[in-house]
Amino acid sequence: MLALIVLLVIIAMIVFWVIGVYNRLVSLRNRFKNAFSQIDVQLKRRYDLIPNLVEVAKGYMKHERETLEAVIAARNQALTANTRVATDPSDAAAVQQLAAAEGTLTSSLGKMFALSESYPDLKANENMVQLTEELTATENKIAFARQAYNDSVMQYNTGIEQFPGSLIANNFGFKAGELLQATESAEERKAVKVSF
Repeated sequence: MLALIVLLVIIAMIVFWVIGVYNRLVSLRNRFKNAFSQIDVQLKRRYDLIPNLVEVAKGYMKHERETLEAVIAARNQALTANTRVATDPSDAAAVQQLAAAEGTLTSSLGKMFALSESYPDLKANENMVQLTEELTATENKIAFARQAYNDSVMQYNTGIEQFPGSLIANNFGFKAGELLQATESAEERKAVKVSF
């Protein structure tokens, strides 16, 4: 009888231990998903600013239609990729697609700003100045949110890779999170230069 009680106590301790580890992993996963939602808010703000920026630039950059259309196309591609990641931030392929789309958008914006240097009236336009200041502030917020997201993903990934969490993670289908990193292109790694 005593052996049965000891066995039941050991089984109960193991069950509570598994529940504790499982709940910790769920908490870490939810933290990194919440961290992505902070990026999502800032990216949506960025995506909302870009059409206004292009609209103001259109009036001055009539001969640069191709560049402006490339910015809008890149914005739409990034918006689509962001929507996919927002539904499941643990989808590694979607996060990689978002990183690539954001790199393309940053590159397109950089080209537009480089061309806008040739239009002094555009640089002096009050709406353009205000929009570029808002875009710069948003870019800074995105950088901070991306860092917080990557930190959360790293903690989560560490939790599912370390023993004993790895035992629980493997048995309950926890997938590693994907870091949101810049793309490899040197052109895409350059920060958007906003100077008006």
